[in-house]
Amino acid sequence: MTEEIIIAGFGGQGVLSMGKILAYSGIMQNQEVSWMPSYGPEMRGGTANVTVILSDERISSPYLKLFDTAIILNQQSMDKFEDTVKPGGILIYDPNGISVHPSRTDIEIFQVEATKLAAEMGNKKIFNMIILGGFLKEKPIVKLENVIEGLKKSLSERYHYLIPLNEEAINKGMSSIIPYKAKEKVIQ
Repeated sequence: MTEEIIIAGFGGQGVLSMGKILAYSGIMQNQEVSWMPSYGPEMRGGTANVTVILSDERISSPYLKLFDTAIILNQQSMDKFEDTVKPGGILIYDPNGISVHPSRTDIEIFQVEATKLAAEMGNKKIFNMIILGGFLKEKPIVKLENVIEGLKKSLSERYHYLIPLNEEAINKGMSSIIPYKAKEKVIQ
């Protein structure tokens, strides 16, 4: 099993953290792992993405042009990465702030209203864990207990009191992901 993932959005949305948690989770399951972040100098508010590869076999290169899964958190990332999902792959996105929804019909598309759910849960910083939960519902490539261990490794110890809230957010994402049917393009 090899899963090649791109996670993309604005800096500050937890893009790199989500990738790091997935990577730690894979390590704890004795998988081969690659975590390759990419972000602009503006970091918070600028675009950021991370490529994560989890595999049972050696990873030959961390550089990819096509992905099994794309997790998209803003319109710029949708514009850039929708076409990089392999046919038969999946695209997961938060519709908040997306003006041009995905249009491909050769992939599975899912929505998680993570912005709205995080606000309802009273902490917008758990947005990324809601998205991660949705992803894990559709692609359970790592065990939840390893994700929690990954959280412990990636969060500073002074924030460990937030782990139960993050676990609740992951579960909320798992129960809130819904399929999205792309509309057929009208040919004129």
